Amino acid sequence: MKSSVTSATALLLALAGSPAAAAPVVDTAYPYTGPDVPVGDWVDPTVNGNGKGFPRLVEPPAVRPATANPTNNINVISLSYLPKGINIHFQTPFGLGVAPSVRWGTRKDKLDKEATGTTHTYDRTPPCSQVVVTQCSQFFHEVQLHDLKPGTTYYYQIQAANGTTASDVLSFSTARAAGDDTPFTVAVLADMGYTNAGGTYKQLLDVLHQDAAFVWHGGDISYADDWYSGILPCEDDWPVCYNGSSTSLPGGGPIPDEYKVPLPAGEIANQGGPQGGDMSVLYESNWDLWQQWLNNVTKQVPYMVLPGNHEAACAEFDGPGNILTAYLNDNEKNTTVPKSNLTYYSCPPSQRNYTAFQHRFRMPGAETGGVGNFWYSFDYGLVHFVAIDGETDYAGSPEWPFAQDLKKGETHPTPEETFVTDSGPFGAVDGDYNDNKAYQQYKWLAADLASVDRKKTPWVIAMSHRPMYSSEVSSYQQKIRTAFEGLMLQYGVDAYLSGHIHWYERLWPLGANGTIDRAAIVDKHTYIANTGKSITHLINGMAGNIESHSTLDQSKILNITAVLDQEHYGLNKLTVHNASVLTWTFVRGDGSVGDELTLIKKKKCKGKQH
Repeated sequence: MKSSVTSATALLLALAGSPAAAAPVVDTAYPYTGPDVPVGDWVDPTVNGNGKGFPRLVEPPAVRPATANPTNNINVISLSYLPKGINIHFQTPFGLGVAPSVRWGTRKDKLDKEATGTTHTYDRTPPCSQVVVTQCSQFFHEVQLHDLKPGTTYYYQIQAANGTTASDVLSFSTARAAGDDTPFTVAVLADMGYTNAGGTYKQLLDVLHQDAAFVWHGGDISYADDWYSGILPCEDDWPVCYNGSSTSLPGGGPIPDEYKVPLPAGEIANQGGPQGGDMSVLYESNWDLWQQWLNNVTKQVPYMVLPGNHEAACAEFDGPGNILTAYLNDNEKNTTVPKSNLTYYSCPPSQRNYTAFQHRFRMPGAETGGVGNFWYSFDYGLVHFVAIDGETDYAGSPEWPFAQDLKKGETHPTPEETFVTDSGPFGAVDGDYNDNKAYQQYKWLAADLASVDRKKTPWVIAMSHRPMYSSEVSSYQQKIRTAFEGLMLQYGVDAYLSGHIHWYERLWPLGANGTIDRAAIVDKHTYIANTGKSITHLINGMAGNIESHSTLDQSKILNITAVLDQEHYGLNKLTVHNASVLTWTFVRGDGSVGDELTLIKKKKCKGKQH
């Protein structure tokens, strides 16, 4: 069995490509047998829509084309931090024919420097040749600006090429140097789609107008994999049922106006919404539309992301009658089969193994010893921020490698032995995949935390998509605690942020095994950062998406939970005031404050806090 595990690990690493880049290569040992382009609309199964079924939504591109019928366009612009620099990521439907280029400088009227970069692409389904030019991205461009001054505003303009229009002159501010004690605010969110997220979007813009430094999005980005929601019939155990007249949603909040729009003729009451899904009835179009919707944010400030479960593949599960199994495996529309059999090979190849996620963002994994968009770290002022992958690359991860699917004696699983979200590993596994210490991610996290200079960055804040603890208990929580909690306590991580559960939950300070650290509690809204003894856990999965809220009976709320909001959508503001005080504020979608926490770090004297 050990040799089989080793062989499978080698196979998955070969598929992942270079660990530093985490190239999104997928396994194609077995053919894809579904439709050329899966469309979640039986009434109108076309890419661009014929007006008979669910609408094909549009959002403005990042750059307004100079002509009425452009042949190419800059549709998305997104910034991210690099050590002592910035990455300018932009997206077009077609190639540029030349290296991507950006003119930049410290004055808006004098862009006296130029930088060029690189381009990557993938064979998306459908290709942009079948989609409206201003609503599609298939070529992804990275231009990096290095050796910039910290805490400085720079101006930039993306240059035109091969039919694109040059961008306006835009601006960004670099990260403040480690040790800079100037107060700053970060917008933190997770689990944000399009439906139910309008209030969060508004508050996000408001936070930016208040000079937020950057946005940190803890996974589940766009909910592209809910493209099929409009063809899933309602059933009792699914909390959302949309029919245009008596829609029911969990959480007890008001029904959004968009849910009151009648269904198009011929469409059925479904688990989606008025658009048939979170945004679009096509997987890739969900990504395009969501990114274009966020342009007003992502082209202004760095938008830092990490992986969630909804980025893994084109689907997670089947619905009533197993209609996805019939559609994706056998190309049979609007029919049922007796048994669900979604496998790794059920999705089109371009919609497996976090492919879209890896192309559509560019995080500083390679520059910080991590891996791609999966795990990385960066400093900003008095904080060391750490992003980890809660989905893959540790023992028992919720999205697992082929090695976990193997039967004795196999070196490659059969399709029936795989699961639709099988993914990774994206880093090396030096030994048994059941051993956390064999994973590159574990080794990186240990080295990264050990290297933190607490004199410069006294605060250390980590985030992954999955919570370690919650009143909604799940088996994955034990796995992620086993992988990472010990390291975080050992090296004094102050706060652990997460999402995944679609509510706001603040826990009491917790030590190992979920023990409440009562010595760290001043009152219900004030904790002491008891470094090395406990961690403040904050779950912020309530940004809004098609799946609405998670819910739990009051009688099942555990004593580890200090605050639980199952009704409101929104985001969080993390404000670092100084080396001793930070505040955490839950801002609801209507702008009201839902919760606030002050975290105090006491000064140390001769190795003790006082």
